Amino acid sequence: MWSSAWRCDAHGDVAPYQPPHPPSGESLEIVRKAAVVPVWLPWPLPSGWLVTGFASAGDQRTGARASVVALSGPSFVEGPADLLVVAEEPGVGLGAAFAGLEGTDPGSGFDSGPPNAKIEVLGHPTPLWCVKGAADRAVYVGEALGNWLWVIAWPFEAGCLIALAELSLWDLRDHDLDVPFGALSPRLGG
Repeated sequence: MWSSAWRCDAHGDVAPYQPPHPPSGESLEIVRKAAVVPVWLPWPLPSGWLVTGFASAGDQRTGARASVVALSGPSFVEGPADLLVVAEEPGVGLGAAFAGLEGTDPGSGFDSGPPNAKIEVLGHPTPLWCVKGAADRAVYVGEALGNWLWVIAWPFEAGCLIALAELSLWDLRDHDLDVPFGALSPRLGG
């Protein structure tokens, strides 16, 4: 039967990953208007950090079912670090793909123990659990506003930022912020 949905032989109907948007006010406005899910940004940004791009999954017909905000800055250990904050509807799989996982979600039992970190989301403490992804990155996942919340950090040691920086996430769809921009993150790849 005819369908206008994007289709993958392995996963069925999927929300297509759109080309990354460069870090700019114009790109932020495009992502904000298209997003059906939150566009999370840690605010205030950790010292020395910049927003380094945006990405989404979805189409013009249904809107962006997943949003990604990329950030770069100094790590707590040594050298630079990159961070992706992903909000997505269950079943989209963009966060899992960035995490280096098979499938579309963190897997069963990921939240069976106490959380490994808590961040503030819209003024509420939100638990995050470590998930074993690819060896070169730290992956935390939780739930906020009925959507998956993924926070992925490179290198792996930069994951301590998530647990120690007392991050507070704001939804950029609801706030006009004077966001500092840097160069486009290679982590948004294709």
